[in-house]
Amino acid sequence: MEMTQESRRTASERRRRELLEAADRVVLRDGPEASMNAIAAEAGITKPILYRHFGDKGGLYRALAVRHTDALLAGLRAALDSPVPRRDRVEATLDTYLSAIEARPQVYRFLMHPSDEGQTPDRGFDVGRHSAPLLRRLGEELAQVIAERVDLGPAGGELARVWGHGIVGMMHAAGDWWLREQPCSRAQLVQHLADLLWGRLAAAGDRPGGPGF
Repeated sequence: MEMTQESRRTASERRRRELLEAADRVVLRDGPEASMNAIAAEAGITKPILYRHFGDKGGLYRALAVRHTDALLAGLRAALDSPVPRRDRVEATLDTYLSAIEARPQVYRFLMHPSDEGQTPDRGFDVGRHSAPLLRRLGEELAQVIAERVDLGPAGGELARVWGHGIVGMMHAAGDWWLREQPCSRAQLVQHLADLLWGRLAAAGDRPGGPGF
């Protein structure tokens, strides 16, 4: 029986999901050194078939980035929506990000410190071009949450974007350093970062008609 266009699309999406799951397993094992050859072998296919689905390593990287960023954003939204005082929400949001990179450090390193085959993790393959969009997406999402919930006055939209990207930059830089050096516990880092954020954020009121923060 000939497959319909919808059936072919469903089968293609299922196959793509299976290939991403195989890629995840390799990334968990190899981190930034995960290669297209290893991922193809894990999936039981040839590398040209992998290229057919994702184009190149950059395409596969972007697909994995979307997959993991979606999961992280879901966790951050849950922390921001928790029915607790604002300070607790701030701490829960920071902890959600840090616990995610702590639980899967190889995935984090693959996304933020990717490496071309044969190169060292720190050199990467145009790291800024590949990882910056992840951070920008997180920054925009957080800015939207702040704009919806916190009364920042007439220039609130602009300030919310500054805060959103600033907080994400802080979480990323501090988390990257912390994951490499482990200078303190995660709970201590959460407290320190929350203290840094708390001044203006504590003083701002909830936006009228908004869900509150």
